[in-house]
Amino acid sequence: MTSLTDLLLVLLVLTGFRLLGLSRLGASIRTAGMQGVLLGLLPLVAGESWPPLRMGLLAGGSMVLKGLVFPWLLFRALREAEVRREIEPFVGFNLSLLAGTLCLGASLWLGGGLPLPGSAPSSLAVPAALFTIFCGLFLIVARKNALNQVVGYLVLENGIYVFGVTAVPHQPLLVELGVLLDVFVAVFVMGITVFHIQRAFDHIDTDQLSSLKD
Repeated sequence: MTSLTDLLLVLLVLTGFRLLGLSRLGASIRTAGMQGVLLGLLPLVAGESWPPLRMGLLAGGSMVLKGLVFPWLLFRALREAEVRREIEPFVGFNLSLLAGTLCLGASLWLGGGLPLPGSAPSSLAVPAALFTIFCGLFLIVARKNALNQVVGYLVLENGIYVFGVTAVPHQPLLVELGVLLDVFVAVFVMGITVFHIQRAFDHIDTDQLSSLKD
């Protein structure tokens, strides 16, 4: 299953680059949902020694929440916000792709020297996890639109999920499902927050909120 694991991790990295270069919010949400489906498949190919119940619950929960529920919640917020594009991000999209290339290089370097408690299912596991984490952090910092920042939060959590599934595979199932529930609540609350920001200020650009005065 190593080749399938490598394929999923490479696709995960490609979706990260796609997110860095996208201006359309709908396409960003769909790409984040695509990442969720890939992450749902990851336990099926990387967790051959896992109990079937744990493998099925984690794979099914990830695909349903990350691939379907989270994008649905974000699309609802997008419809309410009536915004389609990120017009002027803090960091331009071409420069974002360049930053992503640098992040990938740093991830490969860090992943090659990071000691792990056990054997990872793929040599790409840790670099892909670190790259996804860096992408999420970059989207949170470099984008003005609140929905894009929520997508960045999801991508950041996806990277942590990849690291947990591949590098620390013996963590309890209850902890993994608890993390999924926490992320679900966070995205739900973020969607409500974006809706109320739009209603109150007629925009969801977070940089404009810093200029509020009494």
